[in-house]
Order: sequence, then structure tokens, then C-alpha cells
Amino acid sequence: MRRVLQAITAAALLACGAVLLGCGAAPPRVADHDTLSSPESSAVIYVVRRAWHVDIGFAAAELQPPLASLRASFPGARYLLFGFGDRHYLVDQDRGPGGMLAALWPGAGVMLVTGLAASAQNAFGAQHVIEIRVSASQAAAAQRFVWQSLAAHADTVTSLRSGPYDGSLYYASTQRYSALHTCNTWAAQALRAARLDVHSAGVVFAGQLWIQARRY
Repeated sequence: MRRVLQAITAAALLACGAVLLGCGAAPPRVADHDTLSSPESSAVIYVVRRAWHVDIGFAAAELQPPLASLRASFPGARYLLFGFGDRHYLVDQDRGPGGMLAALWPGAGVMLVTGLAASAQNAFGAQHVIEIRVSASQAAAAQRFVWQSLAAHADTVTSLRSGPYDGSLYYASTQRYSALHTCNTWAAQALRAARLDVHSAGVVFAGQLWIQARRY
């Protein structure tokens, strides 16, 4: 039974890396319309599911300092999506058996930031996007969590290299990646930082987070 659980966990970890690496390779579709915010809401947090991986996103116009500084690296982007992954697998491209097994142990993390010219719904399909309407202070708290996940020097962040598709960049992360802290654990923590009733402990699969996010 223990070996089965380890195999399932390993599959989830590799899926997180593979999805971060390859999902969204096609350019976003041209937006037909924009999703309008409720007049009672101050901001929106976008939860975007890419198969086994979940991104957290914000409208570029709603980014607050210091995270707003990233807009300069994504000219023309109307939305920025943030995802977490295993640096050795994604950036260092250690994808042999040793690299796959290493994903089970704590190691360096990496952030993938994606700029979208179209809405997330038009880029990935409405069924893969949840909009959570929050107050300005909740959005600021989530954005602080994202910023603190980026390895900044002198209040600035520098990309490591281009991402796997147009409009994406990899950044070093302050957080560690492991079997207990995957891409989806990180996304759940981002929503918790916004004071949403979402638990992150034990969240490994995208579905575990998706069920919670759908309540909003």
C-alpha cells in the first residue's frame, strides 16, 4: 500500500511539472468579450486549471505594488497568471529517472508567470476558470503571498529564462518544492492568504483545490 501511495504521489508531482511545461502551448484565442466585475466587488482572483495544475491570476490593472512591477516584463498583457513548480525538472531540465525521483524530496522551486492578452476564459475555456470576487485588501494579501514566493533582490525580480511558450517567464522562488508542497499546495496557500476558507494541508491534486474553489 505504501508503494502505491508513493507511485500516486510521484505521478501527481510529475504531472504538475509536465503541465507547467507544456500546457497552453497554443496562443490564447482572441477574446470575444470580457468578464465584467460586480459593482460590489473590488477585485477578482482567477483560479485557472490546466489539467493537473492550478494557476492563480489577476488582472494586470489590479496588480498592486510591489507585484505590479512585473507588468513591465509583460507589455500588452491584460492578465498575469502565476504557477509554482519544481526548478530541477522545469528549468534545469533534469527529466531523467533521478530527476523524477528527486521531485519527491524537498528541492528548489520555480515560478512560471504567464501574460495573457485575452481573458483566461478565452485562453483556456470558461469551464477551466473560476473567478473569485474579493475585496481590495484580500487581493492585496494574495498578491503579497505571490510576491513573497518570488526571489527578489533589492525589491526587484529578474527572470531566469523564457518559459515554455510565448508570453511566459520563469523566476526563482523562495519556496521549496516537494511531495508535500506541490504546485497545487502553493495555489491553495495563495487563496488562504486572501483569507478564503480553503485548506492547503494535504492538497496535492488539482481536483482537491478545484472543489474548494468552486464554492466561491
